[in-house]
Amino acid sequence: MTEICVVRHGETDWNALGRLQGVTDVPLNNKGVQQAKECGVFFKNTNWAAIYTSPLSRAKHTAEIINEQLHIPLIEIEEFKERSFGEAEGMDMEERIKAFPNKQYPNQESLDSVLARLRNGLVEIHEQYPKDRVILVAHGAVIHALFTLLENGDTFPQEVRLANAGISYISIQGDRWILGDFNQSAHLSQVSEIGKI
Repeated sequence: MTEICVVRHGETDWNALGRLQGVTDVPLNNKGVQQAKECGVFFKNTNWAAIYTSPLSRAKHTAEIINEQLHIPLIEIEEFKERSFGEAEGMDMEERIKAFPNKQYPNQESLDSVLARLRNGLVEIHEQYPKDRVILVAHGAVIHALFTLLENGDTFPQEVRLANAGISYISIQGDRWILGDFNQSAHLSQVSEIGKI
């Protein structure tokens, strides 16, 4: 049975400002680095086969810091890159509402496209590690979309805002992916409301 521990990347300056990042490659800030270190301590002395990560630097750096404690294969996986929000990237909530009151952002990746690549990513991870536990470092909007794919995704309240460096668990049972505990943040010394998505 494949189990995936899904970790949202640590905080960036844009998270702290409430700016939509999408595929804009914003690095971790000092707090984000600290959050990644706290994740590493949380995972220390536990058994994981590999760490998968989005190729965007905020996720990859989070994964690299976690892996300082684990020393396991670190694999970039394009399928879990953040959703592109097109012309809304870099805007805060107020700016987005003013510019795009209908929430339709020009040049945004469609949700169908996001869900299709997430399905492919889950298949790839399960094929590579059918009986193992792996860590996946990804992004807020992607994690939200991922949970909607799951067999019991309706148990995930859509209004939940995922913490930077928050931890969630999914596993495959038979041919169904099931959501376990989600948005765990007890391992973090600081959790900011503004950076949640």
